[in-house]
Amino acid sequence: QVQLVESGGGLVQAGGSLRLSCAASGRTFSSYGMGWFRQAPGKEREFVAAITWSGDNTDYADSVKGRFTISRDNVKNTVYLQMNSLKPEDTAVYYCAATAQAMGVMMFGRRAHLFPSSYDYWGQGTQVTVSS
Repeated sequence: QVQLVESGGGLVQAGGSLRLSCAASGRTFSSYGMGWFRQAPGKEREFVAAITWSGDNTDYADSVKGRFTISRDNVKNTVYLQMNSLKPEDTAVYYCAATAQAMGVMMFGRRAHLFPSSYDYWGQGTQVTVSS
């Protein structure tokens, strides 16, 4: 069982930065692949970024590539999402998620890490609002 708690959201002007954190409980955090998703009002939840258990491999949605960076600290049981050059279209509730499936296999195979159904645990979400 893994419990996830996001923090770091807020209101920022376009072009600004935020760093989201996702603190996980459970001794087996380091064995989980982790992902960030976001959901804007009236839209489906969409993939943002993912990272393997070791941190050696990452993947990003095209819309955030070059602006966002996912990382993790397995000692602190925390995964991060550094968001730079924020745009109004980044406004959404951001969720972190954990999967017991082999993230590396998903990334280089069927790319199942892009889909919410591939994840076993979810946080409650944190609001990010980018003003123009």
